[in-house]
Amino acid sequence: MIELTINGQPQQFEAPINVTQLIDHLSLHGKRFAIECNGEIIPRSRFSEQILAHGDQLEVVVAVGGG
Repeated sequence: MIELTINGQPQQFEAPINVTQLIDHLSLHGKRFAIECNGEIIPRSRFSEQILAHGDQLEVVVAVGGG
């Protein structure tokens, strides 16, 4: 079991996951967003290879349009 902090809220997962799996979990497909892990932006090209570990601090920012 691992615990990640996502936007200040602790969440637990059965096993380590990659960023692509996190996107599925958060239902972010089709949205414009950025993910920061421990203070560093994760490039989209690394989503499938970036494994998240116990204690990682994540910030997920979703772009909102309007005007």
